[in-house]
Amino acid sequence: MPSLRTRAAALSAVLALTLAASSSALAQKKYDPGVSDTEIRIGNIMPYSGPASAYGVIGRTEAAYFKKINDAGGINGRKINFISYDDAYSPPKTVEQARKLVESDEVLLVFNSLGTPSNSAIHKYMNSKKVPQLFVATGATKWNDPKDFPWTMGWQPSYQSETQIYAKYILKEMPNAKIAVLYQNDDYGKDYLKGLEDGLGEKGKSMIVMKESYEVSSPTIDNHLVKLKASGADVFINITTPKFAAQAIKKNAEIGWKPVHFLNNVSASVGSVIKPAGYEAAQGVISAAYLKDVSDDQWKDDAGMKEFLAFMDKDFPDGNKLDGGTIVGYGVAQTLVEVLKKCGDNLTRENVMKQAASLKNFRTEVLLPGIAINTSATDFAPISQLQLMRFKGEKWELFGDVISGDVGG
Repeated sequence: MPSLRTRAAALSAVLALTLAASSSALAQKKYDPGVSDTEIRIGNIMPYSGPASAYGVIGRTEAAYFKKINDAGGINGRKINFISYDDAYSPPKTVEQARKLVESDEVLLVFNSLGTPSNSAIHKYMNSKKVPQLFVATGATKWNDPKDFPWTMGWQPSYQSETQIYAKYILKEMPNAKIAVLYQNDDYGKDYLKGLEDGLGEKGKSMIVMKESYEVSSPTIDNHLVKLKASGADVFINITTPKFAAQAIKKNAEIGWKPVHFLNNVSASVGSVIKPAGYEAAQGVISAAYLKDVSDDQWKDDAGMKEFLAFMDKDFPDGNKLDGGTIVGYGVAQTLVEVLKKCGDNLTRENVMKQAASLKNFRTEVLLPGIAINTSATDFAPISQLQLMRFKGEKWELFGDVISGDVGG
């Protein structure tokens, strides 16, 4: 009898060990929809058509980068299945595509979807579904609101921060400036405008002599520029998306209006804006940067730039290296890969947001020196530094110091 009892005890001990081992294995792997041992499904929405189609290159760059990652074995053995849909920069279409990604494709997260109006349209939906709306491709200040919208996070510097930096520069260098503003009549344009007005403070009420808004559906903004020139302004703040930015630079040259021209960063691409508008017409335009520029010779021996150019040659040969969208897509895709690596085998939506909110001095090597990505549970603004730049010849030239663009800072 004792031997039977011993055998039974030994058997139960083995059973307990087996159960412990299997529960430990289960504990190691936690998956939400969109994840298996072999796959991570990532959703994305881009304007591949419509008035903001110049930005579509960002999605194409990301697809090429994720393919490169997959070809090298994926992330912790899992391949990225990147599902990217076109919304033509139309918010109702964005809603439709977001529902498809979340409810039909069952993606783990929606990544870097483009546009302030587009992301605004799905902001509450994504948070009600508790699906990460991660590293959105828009600089609206409202993406940094972890308390009320814990499932949404930006990536690029905020629009308000950027125009506050322009305001500081104008107040210092041109305190008697007469300012004319052209802005897109939506959340994106109004966010940039608010930053400018806040940055100028009380003085802005007399400095801004004219504000003109245009609709994204407009074929041209020529008539607005004629009106702005007639205002007598000697500073022009150009808050436009690429198609209209190129039109503005070209039209100003045609009508002989030569104010100090500030162009928002989202349209500072040499390939998709400056070159089509004409290099001669863009001389002296001022903008701000947080990423390295392919056309700038100072990066020719830079390791990070060499890596980016090698990627373009091998993995995205059809892409235009001079298009700023390619370097944005590359940098933000690298940031997502870092977050997914940090998640390990705990690929839940909650852990994705936790890791995204725990980035400390992370650098994708296409960021300008002195700029790093930092987030926390109370700070959902990964990049908050910029450097001013001026267009000269066929490239942008950086000047001044890297400036912290924290709103109110």
